[in-house]
Amino acid sequence: MIVELGHYALILALAVALVQAIVPLVGAARREPSWMALAAPASLAQVLCVAVAFAALTYAYVTSDFSVLNVAQNSHTDKPMLYKVSGVWANHEGSMLLWVTILAVFGAAVALFGGNIPPALRARALSVQAMISVAFLTFILFTSNPFLRLVTPPANGNGLNPLLQDPGLAFHPPMLYLGYVGFSMAFSFAIAALIEGRVDAAWARWVRPWTLAAWVFLTAGIALGSWWAYYELGWGGWWYWDPVENASFMPWLVGTALLHSSIVVEKRDSLKSWTILLAILAFGLSLLGTFLVRSGVITSVHSFASDPARGVFILGILGIAVGGALSLYAFRAPTLKSGSLFAPVSREGSLLLNNVLMATAAGTVLLGTLYPLFADALDLGKVSVGGPFFNSVFLPLMVPLVVTMALGPLLAWKRGDLKDALRKLRLAVAATVIAAALTLALAPAGSPWWAPAGLALAAWLLVGSLTEWVVRMRLVGVAPVEMARRIIRQPRATHGTMLAHAGLAVVIAGIVGSSAWKVESIQSMRLGDVVQVSGYDFRLDSVRNVRGPNYAAVEGTFTVTQAGKLVTVLVPEKRVYTHPPRPTTEAAIHTTATADLYAVIGDADGDGYVTRLYHNPLVPFLWIGALMMALGGVVSLTDRRHRVGAPARSAAAHSSAQPAAE
Repeated sequence: MIVELGHYALILALAVALVQAIVPLVGAARREPSWMALAAPASLAQVLCVAVAFAALTYAYVTSDFSVLNVAQNSHTDKPMLYKVSGVWANHEGSMLLWVTILAVFGAAVALFGGNIPPALRARALSVQAMISVAFLTFILFTSNPFLRLVTPPANGNGLNPLLQDPGLAFHPPMLYLGYVGFSMAFSFAIAALIEGRVDAAWARWVRPWTLAAWVFLTAGIALGSWWAYYELGWGGWWYWDPVENASFMPWLVGTALLHSSIVVEKRDSLKSWTILLAILAFGLSLLGTFLVRSGVITSVHSFASDPARGVFILGILGIAVGGALSLYAFRAPTLKSGSLFAPVSREGSLLLNNVLMATAAGTVLLGTLYPLFADALDLGKVSVGGPFFNSVFLPLMVPLVVTMALGPLLAWKRGDLKDALRKLRLAVAATVIAAALTLALAPAGSPWWAPAGLALAAWLLVGSLTEWVVRMRLVGVAPVEMARRIIRQPRATHGTMLAHAGLAVVIAGIVGSSAWKVESIQSMRLGDVVQVSGYDFRLDSVRNVRGPNYAAVEGTFTVTQAGKLVTVLVPEKRVYTHPPRPTTEAAIHTTATADLYAVIGDADGDGYVTRLYHNPLVPFLWIGALMMALGGVVSLTDRRHRVGAPARSAAAHSSAQPAAE
């Protein structure tokens, strides 16, 4: 009965979404306040219906109701409760239900907290959001229904993919979806603005918090996925330029550009047309990622489904949404004229350069991801595009971007003084030189030439971000009490920006260290054997068979010492799950202040075992830096200006502007 209630709620959500998509949009065109006002209660009704459906599917998983096909295919009674719950979205049908749930949540959030948004703009934005809901609810109900029943239920289920039975993967997809779907709100506001024919500082102020929220979630989601790949797959790495990794990285790049360009729209009434285009592309790339994961056109450990028919349906949604949006953009963009000019050397100029580099980087990742598919479709042979291509094309674009990130905020709006900005950054210049010199002096022989440059770049951005923060609040030479007062009174977005930029500097240091000085040792070890890795001695003390709740495992014990002193004991496992029967690797990791010690035990090899041992310098900086970036976004979101919105215009001004808006 509860499952049928969930199915009915999903059908009712589609009906509500259809009303929400049509009536407020027509009301905005006809200037009917009552019709426009329908958008908010319809959004709340839609989220209630979808939440009931999601709760019903969750109930089926928690109670192991194997009469539901989706539960029988993706769950098992022996699974721990965490993975019964996460199994709801660890499959195609459930993940799409999570998608529309988050879509409805964002729409309801605008309905609840968007009281400062003009009624016509809010009505149009919520109507566009509802159109997206209609597309995906139709997709679920007709091609991916999670509530289908089995005539003869099995005694037990098939179980969940063992790679997904991990705490990191329990939270990684919801975080990614909150980022992916969050960009739908920026998309909806962009289409609403194009329909009205007006983009101004108020629009930028209203759209920024929704974009920032999506960016925070996507940042956290990407970091969680990278962390999972690092410790679960047992390969000692954290990023492989996998197509699905790229699918999440591309909207992150464009979303980052969108955040920065919206600042220029708000502050200087410039880059309006470009900002609208970025909002369309950010969500378009999110839809593209959904297509890649579910269409079966790519092979990846991250893929949810391999059904070409369902992939074509999503491709149709992508084509209609992005194609229609770009057509409207082509019609309306010429009317979105900028209100002010600026010199190339200015804060606007630096933000524009930031945008161009981010967009170009996203384009190179898109090209490398899709080129093998095009080559295969055109019978040009099997082509593999991997790390060498992406590193050689993507990374050079990031160097001027990082240099500008420290320099740009110290430039004035409209026309900046480059010499004055560099003078303020003299400490950053000194830190850059010191970081390069220390790396050259202390790095192991044979280190790559780019390692000193990479750490110097990280030092430049870190100290430069701190410098801009200090200069903005004029903290130099003031008493501690006054310093504290100025820090407290400064808008929180200032602190959030500094934290996010500094976090990126820490991430860069982690990327450089783990790429340049990673040491790997693969061998067969017998009990008592000792292998030295980067000055650490790994001794294999024991190997034993253990059992978990739904798996059997071979567990190895390594004692790690340095100069005869105990450092840690590592206990990796090689697991074989029973439902479904599939092996996984559980790496054992010990984190020091500056590196990870990493051990993996593999299959038996004669009277020994295959082992993989790693020393990964600066890898902890990756997770610390990503956390700083996400936390910086959260701090910025708490800025009062995001809650208050843009200042209200006078009634006379609003009246005079209304005809042009329509």
